[in-house]
Amino acid sequence: MPAPLPTRSVTHPAAGADARLHWWALALPALAFGLLLLLLAGSGQAHAASGDGSALTQVTGRLLRVLG
Repeated sequence: MPAPLPTRSVTHPAAGADARLHWWALALPALAFGLLLLLLAGSGQAHAASGDGSALTQVTGRLLRVLG
C-alpha cells in the first residue's frame, strides 16, 4: 500500500491594498457619465429635424465643440 501523499494548500493573496483597478475600469464609467450628461444638457435645446445633417454629424460636431 503506497504512502498517502501530502496535500498542498493553495493560499490566495488577500484582496486588500494590493488589489488595483485597470485604468479603463475608471475611465469608461466616467466617459459614459460625461456623455450622458451632455445628452441631458443638450436636450433643452431640442427641435424638430430639419434635414440639415445626419444625427451622427450633429453629435460629432457638438462633441468636437465641447472638447475643443
